[in-house]
Amino acid sequence: MIREPKILSRNLGLTFNNPELFSTALTHRSAGAKNNERLEFLGDSILGFVIAEILYEKFSEAPEGVLSRLRANLVNQASLAELARAHRFGDYLLLGSGELKSGGFRRESILSDALEAVIGALFLDQGIEACKQWIRHLFQEKLQALTLDNWQKDPKTQLQELMQSKRVELPEYTLLTMSGLPHQQTFKVKCTIPLLKDASIGTGVSRKRAEQAAAEKMLQLLENKGQ
Repeated sequence: MIREPKILSRNLGLTFNNPELFSTALTHRSAGAKNNERLEFLGDSILGFVIAEILYEKFSEAPEGVLSRLRANLVNQASLAELARAHRFGDYLLLGSGELKSGGFRRESILSDALEAVIGALFLDQGIEACKQWIRHLFQEKLQALTLDNWQKDPKTQLQELMQSKRVELPEYTLLTMSGLPHQQTFKVKCTIPLLKDASIGTGVSRKRAEQAAAEKMLQLLENKGQ
């Protein structure tokens, strides 16, 4: 049984002047009613802006590329779904029968989209300052734990999260060559991002290390291009 949206709103510390906006934010397109896709589009942009501003203030000496990766780490689908689960969003989502039967209330994409839609609804209802205040509260623990010293994700993970935040296809890795003696092999791997039409080459003593090297070069390439 779907719970009343006002319970979730109260648990989130939000009071809407127009409660219908909040209900729409929790309505998936499969429900066949006015859905949350437009609110999600709006909330995605607002969230990216607010997190960018917070990181700009928190890490005043960090270069643009590092800030972009930190933001991607915070606003990627898995991170948003984690926050949505923590507040039991799945108990309040309005889904079509098919999505309901297939467990859509647990799906990362649906949960993360709903969270962004709530941000979009809050913006329309109360403006950007209310969004800033609530996003800071929502991400408080994640932001407190985030430092330049402890943020040491490997290049492949960083690149994947960056692409997820941009909502483009994930990187593809192709083994180009493998040379040398069995105990002294060198692997060459190409990393490509289809939509961006970019490619980088990495080498290493194992395929895994070559992929990491290619991912690192891709991150540098994107940083130089301002992406």
